[in-house]
Amino acid sequence: MAKDPVRVLVTGAAGQIGYALVPMIARGIMLGPDQPVILHMLDIPPAAEALNGVRMELIDAAFPLLKGVVATTDVVEACTGVNIAVMVGGFPRKEGMERKDVMSKNVSIYKSQASALENYAAANCKVLVVANPANTNALILKEFAPSIPEKNITCLTRLDHNRALGQISERLNVQVSDVKNVIIWGNHSSSQYPDVNHATVKTPAGEKPVRELVKDDAWLNGGFITTVQQRGAAIIKARKLSSALSAASSACDHIRDWVLGTPEGTWVSMGVYSDGSYNVPAGLIYSFPVTCSGGEWKIVQGLPIDELSRKKMDLTAEELSEEKALAYSCLS
Repeated sequence: MAKDPVRVLVTGAAGQIGYALVPMIARGIMLGPDQPVILHMLDIPPAAEALNGVRMELIDAAFPLLKGVVATTDVVEACTGVNIAVMVGGFPRKEGMERKDVMSKNVSIYKSQASALENYAAANCKVLVVANPANTNALILKEFAPSIPEKNITCLTRLDHNRALGQISERLNVQVSDVKNVIIWGNHSSSQYPDVNHATVKTPAGEKPVRELVKDDAWLNGGFITTVQQRGAAIIKARKLSSALSAASSACDHIRDWVLGTPEGTWVSMGVYSDGSYNVPAGLIYSFPVTCSGGEWKIVQGLPIDELSRKKMDLTAEELSEEKALAYSCLS
């Protein structure tokens, strides 16, 4: 029996990431090859013409799973009835801007979008925040959409997770699909901690720890971490534009695993509302290793944390606490 369509909102849909993301959703990469979708695309009035161009292209592509397109600059129309919201739109930091200025712009954007989701989205709507500062934007959204359960508001660190998998795969010259269980702890910023202490690689002789195969702790504790932390900047330097297709692809991965579940024995990284696990302060949106089943995520518990990891996990938590304080100061 045919499934009912799922309504998926993409904000900032005329931008780079949005343009890469909407065809992936329409092709079934996010929700599966048998799940029809109705796309809701929101952007700001100056981008209305470009947004209409994206709508035209979606129609021209004749995606069998795409059952409707809403393209609008009206936040209420965009949020009405949506089951999944991917928040790509935000205010980017421009040269000469202070962090507080950027934060204050994003606080006002996320405040208004939160209240539209709160009042008009479908019950149990799942939210993924992509726009930076992603963790703190998600926290503001949570603050102003109190009826959306906190477990339904997440931010994207799957891009960092996938970058870490890619680096290990390149280093060991193995298929990326054979590497699993890296962890991104903390903030989607250069303070994040990419951790391979629990990661494994599938080999002909069974699963082996990444550390055992790489045999280079100096790289794993140094160059590997900084490469993943700075990868976004490296792509901007190379493309003169920020990551778009990799961000869109990892947003699909994040939602797909959340909705359809993670494979047995595999975890992924998601920015979720901290409950104090691993001594991370409660009340932050912090990236943890999670497994997903039945549309719910659960933090993987009981992993041993060494001294180096503890320091790095605390450092990124401190940055998030500072960001939170800055964001809340913009509200007063």
